[in-house]
Amino acid sequence: MKKNIHVAVFGGGSWATAIVKMLSENVEKVGWYMRNTAAIEYINEHNHNPNYLTSVEFKTDQLIISDDINAIASNADLIILAIPSAFLNKELSKLTTSIQDKILFSAIKGIVPETGLIVGEHLHETYHIPLENIGVITGPCHAEEVAMERLSYLTIACQDEEKASQLANCLSSDYILCKTSDDIIGTEYAAMLKNIYAIAAGIAHGLGYGDNYQAVLMSNAIREMKQYIKKVHKMKRNINNSAYLGDLLVTGYSTFSRNRMFGNMIGKGYTVKAAMMEMKMVAEGYYAVKSAFELNQKNGATTPIIDTVYHIVYKGGSPKKCFKNLSEQLD
Repeated sequence: MKKNIHVAVFGGGSWATAIVKMLSENVEKVGWYMRNTAAIEYINEHNHNPNYLTSVEFKTDQLIISDDINAIASNADLIILAIPSAFLNKELSKLTTSIQDKILFSAIKGIVPETGLIVGEHLHETYHIPLENIGVITGPCHAEEVAMERLSYLTIACQDEEKASQLANCLSSDYILCKTSDDIIGTEYAAMLKNIYAIAAGIAHGLGYGDNYQAVLMSNAIREMKQYIKKVHKMKRNINNSAYLGDLLVTGYSTFSRNRMFGNMIGKGYTVKAAMMEMKMVAEGYYAVKSAFELNQKNGATTPIIDTVYHIVYKGGSPKKCFKNLSEQLD
């Protein structure tokens, strides 16, 4: 692996913006692909993203920013994907440059709808990326707190420890602490599942449930997550580590959590469509719950929280009735 690698980020949202900010602390040049040409022009002129994390100021001479995905990909050794999972397949279909010899880290917390796979599995099966060249970036870490330079934590997972460590060095700073892991599949599934549980926490809040119920909901969620992940990938892991439990808690409780916000709206009576339109952001958990529910029909984990969210957002179930039924299953 090269000593000085060229790193690029795909995505123009808040998490992509936060990652570019983190990289800018340590990397001379950062490649940045986003499809919004107006946002690119604005960043080049005003030094910040007009749509996300507007307080973050960039030195534009550090950025190689373009709406040409192939130009950015061809110059990169390592690519960080921060495109919402629902749009990943469409964006990557624009590639004519091969990414088979690239190192790819997913900062996406969802399942690719077209294949029903987590991003790492999708990259391996669709683009034939070797497993040792695939990694995952997980929290607990909110983009908004990165923008404010509040102390935050990342877990960088990869089969190849050297690659995980090198990316950790690129992202670390006074306010970002990184640790590495070899549990690529487990951490990526946890990052996807916690968004579903955050929707559940939001629905509960919207329905008027209090802190006592939320504590029971989250304690049941971590046990449900443990069983679910064990079914898809059995290995020794401590589910109470920050990459699993910590990421779940911050997403379930934080006011910055878009999945909790989405759930809160559903609990207050918004339709799914109305909630999405008002948020103007993607709640990954909405897409994830359908794939997670369908996958579990084969695996057979006991998942009352996932089942409840699925029936509310995809089957039109009454949040009030569904959560009354759920509350009788929690312990």
